[in-house]
Amino acid sequence: MTVVFHPKAIEEFEQTIQFDEERETGLGLDFAGEVYAAISRIMCYPEGWASISASTRRVLVSRFPYGVIFQEKDEVLRIIAVAALQRKPGY
Repeated sequence: MTVVFHPKAIEEFEQTIQFDEERETGLGLDFAGEVYAAISRIMCYPEGWASISASTRRVLVSRFPYGVIFQEKDEVLRIIAVAALQRKPGY
């Protein structure tokens, strides 16, 4: 399965890594690791997560209040957002 990030998703992901790393050394790397672990879970069970719409799902990131919003079609996993669930509840 191929993983493709929407440009805005990779931007918000990288900004969060940088912000967390500035707050505490190693925290940004921990966040990145948890996001990649969530993506690995998606790749194993793409249909096993909460539906947001007919073609979009969300998996929660462990240890951080974030969700990975994604779509899967024809062996392509498209990451739509790495969403902060507390700051943007309706996002």
